[in-house]
Amino acid sequence: MSEAHRRIWLCADDYGISPGVNRAIRDLIGRGRLNATSVMTVGPAIGRDEVAELRKVAADSARCAIGLHVTLTAPFRPLTMHFRPLHGGLFPPFPKLLRTALMRRIDPEIIRAEVMAQLTAFGELFGQAPDFVDGHQHAQLYPRVSEGFLAAVKHAAPSAWVRQGGRNAPLSQSLRSPKALVLDMLSARFRQRAARADITFNPAFAGAYDFTRDSDFGALMGGFLAGLPEHGLVMCHPGFVDGVLIELDPLTVQREHEHSYLAGEQFPDLLAEHGVRLD
Repeated sequence: MSEAHRRIWLCADDYGISPGVNRAIRDLIGRGRLNATSVMTVGPAIGRDEVAELRKVAADSARCAIGLHVTLTAPFRPLTMHFRPLHGGLFPPFPKLLRTALMRRIDPEIIRAEVMAQLTAFGELFGQAPDFVDGHQHAQLYPRVSEGFLAAVKHAAPSAWVRQGGRNAPLSQSLRSPKALVLDMLSARFRQRAARADITFNPAFAGAYDFTRDSDFGALMGGFLAGLPEHGLVMCHPGFVDGVLIELDPLTVQREHEHSYLAGEQFPDLLAEHGVRLD
């Protein structure tokens, strides 16, 4: 396929976290500015109406995959009764989950059961298995967590592909972003496990940046697209800020910046400049 027809996935995470995020994601799908979104089945804004609206706008788009955004960190609650560790009835904060995983103190079977429950909830909402499966705060990549995650996907959604977080970029580029370097390291083992299980994954990933800084998202997006191969994936988090989001997630105003750029006139020109298509 020629460079002018290189197709990638641009995936909006967190559908279901709040009504404002849902509206922003549907708006961008309708404009042809996204071609994937991943759904939090444990989120507070994932009722039948929100699902119906998403399915409608996705059906009207040229190409839109709908996946499961497996969630294993606070402030959300597990669907299974025996999930451990817990934090006041909630999933643990992601630093604690990552630390526990790195110490290999997580039982993959507990993870598998929770992921199975979230896959089942997705099937009940959408009437089908997800097109792909990824993880909130990249939890699917953590040691021990990945074992349970991949086992559940292989059993309940064998045709789905999964998200790995390694960038197809020189090491020197990854060293400029500590977050990207960590994702590269975690993803190397994840890709090996997925390959052994005969589970498909995206060949490259981009989209990680410091959400706490006032960043120029347009400039960041140019870097994400540079050199991204066919079927590579860019993660994004567009949204409209509402009270539900403020209560649940520190990533607020930056979501509106992302939506504004992706909906604007400059984004199609950037895609063309990099020889990338979303359809």
